[in-house]
Amino acid sequence: MTHATTFDLPVTGMTCASCAGRVERALQKVPGVTRAQVNLASEQVRIETRDGALQPLIEAVEKAGYGVPLQSLELAVDGMTCASCAGRVERALLKVPGVRRASVNLASERVRVEVAGLPDAGTLIGAVTAAGYGAHLAGAQPASAGDADARLRRERRTVIAALLLAAPLVLPMLGMPFGHHWMLPAWMQFLLATQVQFLLGARFYVAGWKAVRAGAGNMDLLVALGTSAGYGLSLYQWWATPAGQMPHLYFEASAAVIALVLLGKYLESRAKRQTSAAIRALEALRPERAMRVVDGREQDVPLAELRLGDLVRVRPGERFPVDGEVIEGESQADEALISGESLPVAKGPGDGVTGGAINGDGRLLVRTTALGSETVLARIIRLVEDAQAAKAPIQKLVDRVSQVFVPAVLVVALLTLAGWLLAGASAEVALINAVAVLVIACPCALGLATPAAIMAGTGVAARHGILIKDAEALEIAHRVSAVAFDKTGTLTSGEPRIVHLHAVGGDEAALLRQAGALQRGSEHPLARAVLGRCEALNLALDEVADSRSLTGRGIEGRLDGRALALGNRRLLEDAGLQPGELAERAQAWEAEGRTLSWLIETSPQRRVLGLFAFGDGLKEGAAEALAALRGQGIGSHLITGDNRGSARAVARALGIDDVHAEVLPADKAATVAALKQGGAVVAMVGDGINDAPALAAADVGIAMGGGTDVAMHAAGITLMRGDPRLVPAALEISRRTYSKIRQNLFWAFIYNLVGIPLAAFGFLNPVVAGAAMALSSVSVVSNALLLKRWKPATAPRAQESRA
Repeated sequence: MTHATTFDLPVTGMTCASCAGRVERALQKVPGVTRAQVNLASEQVRIETRDGALQPLIEAVEKAGYGVPLQSLELAVDGMTCASCAGRVERALLKVPGVRRASVNLASERVRVEVAGLPDAGTLIGAVTAAGYGAHLAGAQPASAGDADARLRRERRTVIAALLLAAPLVLPMLGMPFGHHWMLPAWMQFLLATQVQFLLGARFYVAGWKAVRAGAGNMDLLVALGTSAGYGLSLYQWWATPAGQMPHLYFEASAAVIALVLLGKYLESRAKRQTSAAIRALEALRPERAMRVVDGREQDVPLAELRLGDLVRVRPGERFPVDGEVIEGESQADEALISGESLPVAKGPGDGVTGGAINGDGRLLVRTTALGSETVLARIIRLVEDAQAAKAPIQKLVDRVSQVFVPAVLVVALLTLAGWLLAGASAEVALINAVAVLVIACPCALGLATPAAIMAGTGVAARHGILIKDAEALEIAHRVSAVAFDKTGTLTSGEPRIVHLHAVGGDEAALLRQAGALQRGSEHPLARAVLGRCEALNLALDEVADSRSLTGRGIEGRLDGRALALGNRRLLEDAGLQPGELAERAQAWEAEGRTLSWLIETSPQRRVLGLFAFGDGLKEGAAEALAALRGQGIGSHLITGDNRGSARAVARALGIDDVHAEVLPADKAATVAALKQGGAVVAMVGDGINDAPALAAADVGIAMGGGTDVAMHAAGITLMRGDPRLVPAALEISRRTYSKIRQNLFWAFIYNLVGIPLAAFGFLNPVVAGAAMALSSVSVVSNALLLKRWKPATAPRAQESRA
């Protein structure tokens, strides 16, 4: 008798009782469902079913027009050794009802699983276990750096033991070409080889047997079969050789192959550990304790006890334990590992600080604004982990190859054995050549080629302030042929500043002092621009009498007995004054899209004293960024809602190819789509909420640091600093990483395409084949690690330019 199963399934999109009824009716039509009752408040449906299959229920809900939310979890998987293993784990998980996606990262030995509905970790772990591997929830059994080092030390001891035991068997072979016969007695070879074969090489038998039980094959199975054949042949030769004669044994081949493969796996583990160095470096930034201040008293507490709004004391040289706002004190913060900013950033009251950054030489009191998973550091780690867990589209080819790789190698080995026997060779020669085929075949290199490069590339990018959200963005970015920029906040600072000024009579300093005196105390953006220029030039400002605001026109006051006013053209017209010699300049600056302010004197004389033109200054590095893109052969576009004059001024200053001005926020995505239809692979760079649709519409969205969360969510790449020079740097690291992926896959495929035929035709003995197999995996990971030396090709931070 089949027992009914009852569980709750979350459903999205229900808004009323009518929706609830539609979902219930859709589910009750599914075979095996005996009851379906919707709780509209919790957005869940209680289902009672005799079948237990989740997929038909999800399909019924979606067919009714509603959704079942995807939730993800990550499992750490033990025992995977090659691409075949990764494919088997994925296929086992995809058979679990409700699992929509399963993506294995062989380099990090983790699998990201996306489940429709509530994920059952026990069922998923059971599926992995049934496939012949161990698994647990990532983070449930956290492995410290010390644990990883201890595992490497155990592997190193095993490798050393295997090499020491195999050396006496292999070294006599080196003397044979010189007429030296140092071969050990058969019984001594047997003792040495047996320890390597069945003690140190036990892992290959265990993993290979699990693969056989799961109805599949992997690298361990190939090694176990190949070395066992060599070992068995040696036993047969020893038994069949008449007493008193020296048998022709192959114990050295089986022992050397195992020792070399173990050496290769150890070197591979060391290299893989280096690919995840970026994540470990970021995780190490998290302090475990903080100095909380309560009623003036300092309390040393664990980070978990802090709450939003708590005050935290940060001493010189300490890491900030939380994201927060400086309440008291002045210092600098070293944010290099978080944002890639190489220079210390000044911090004072009102400034934000990021958890994990290093405080400089001042004591700061900080109010907590974010904790735990909501901190900037936690979000960075999540983004990097997500990118490293994701699969690049090119990996699909590897996955298809890995599914048939081991069976195909076994077939080739059998054909090699049969071919040599049919050609008249002895069984001994035929078997040794078949063993060489089994040993040299290496699905490991194929499996590591893509994830190792992605982990190294995304890791080094993160160190320089470039967060790549997923592998697909990384792969597409290398093909970008056009970059579209938003203007305000992306290429420009977003804050008005004095772009041009002209004083009648030529005394610009006097003009600035008079305008600054009128603007003292004002919070108007244009006033801040005037006061900022005065402060930069160390100009002393006098007190103004009778200061008052002129609504819609500007401001006026008395300075040194003179009545002065600063404002727009309406102020000029109301005073009955004409631009005079400034007319041409005013017209030209207005054509650039600048905002104009006139300084006039109304008493004792009535005259124009000067003209200010305000604009949005270019961000530092904007010109270098556009020059770098031109150097890479990438076209540039400006898409902005600002007026044409302002947009064209920025485009001229930066050498941007194409300008789309006065574009409504809703039309930015359409503009990007039009560029794509023209055949360009488009990257969109923006920072605001109104840029999010365009970022999503582009082939690759790039969100500028300091922008909105909405923009960062829509983008595939996030720049932790608002530095435009990171845009060409992001495209460059994408090209470098994709190049490494292609190099790795080329060598992995070529290695097998060349090595297997050479072994089949008898040109490689098993020892050389084993060494080549070990070398292939190590070379792939080592090639990927060359990315760690990458640095952005942009120049040091320069003085801000003006447009």
